[in-house]
Amino acid sequence: MDDFIIRPDPGDPRLTRRVAGIDHTGREVETAVTVERPLTLFLNGQEIVTMMTIGDYPEYLALGYLLNQNMLRRDDRVEEVLFDEETETVVVRTERATDYEEKLKKKTLTSGCAQGTVFGDVMEKFEEIRLPAEARLKTSWLYRLTRAINTAPSLYLEAGAIHGCVLCREDRPLVYMEDVGRHNAVDKVAGYMWRHGLEPHDKIFYTTGRLTSEMVIKTVQMGIPILVSRSGFTAWGVDLARQANLTLIGRAKGKRFLALAGLERIDYDMDPAQAEDEPRDRGRKGSRDDDAA
Repeated sequence: MDDFIIRPDPGDPRLTRRVAGIDHTGREVETAVTVERPLTLFLNGQEIVTMMTIGDYPEYLALGYLLNQNMLRRDDRVEEVLFDEETETVVVRTERATDYEEKLKKKTLTSGCAQGTVFGDVMEKFEEIRLPAEARLKTSWLYRLTRAINTAPSLYLEAGAIHGCVLCREDRPLVYMEDVGRHNAVDKVAGYMWRHGLEPHDKIFYTTGRLTSEMVIKTVQMGIPILVSRSGFTAWGVDLARQANLTLIGRAKGKRFLALAGLERIDYDMDPAQAEDEPRDRGRKGSRDDDAA
């Protein structure tokens, strides 16, 4: 796991807590549950949104949210990002003056958990983006990535009730973020990329959640040409991926996957029978709710 630049810390006491209960046999048990808390985002003194989040990496979450809502430009100069744990607020201040009062009136509720929102004008930018056609995805990379990600220590394995998103390059997972909503997890990755100047053209984006319109839009906005999930698709997600020429791969479990868009980028360089199996027991009893919202 040393290859990750950043990954979840299941040992962080702020992110889970122990709760007593009983199981299906009536036996007393104690289990870890994921903690969620509100975080209110301000941009230059204007309240933008209150998100439910696990609370780690508030700077990256704030920046990524603003980027993916087209409230922060790629060339903006951020003067400071201030997080106050006591008041549960994060304030982003930019050199450019901003006013999004009218934009905030046009919120659209998405299918993501924890009530993610997108705004009515995101499609304007989406339709202008051209993803690099020369990007490639070798099946050998895909098999190694899914195994590395799904055996890495994570909050899911510790407590569940959480989604993960991972920025990858070839067969190496780089930035692994988790949150109660997949939209929060992807925003954290977007914020990290922008803050650290990571280029998107040669990257692969992995998510544990469904391949919805929101996930496709955000991946395209980040300029990443390949999106992979263990879970399934929505029809609009597939339509948008084909429109943007995004390589869209779902149901990627073990040695199997299904590609529904951007098929020309896939290089079948490895016989699935030669790929290493994922371990059956990944550290937590029960199965992952891959299709959970």
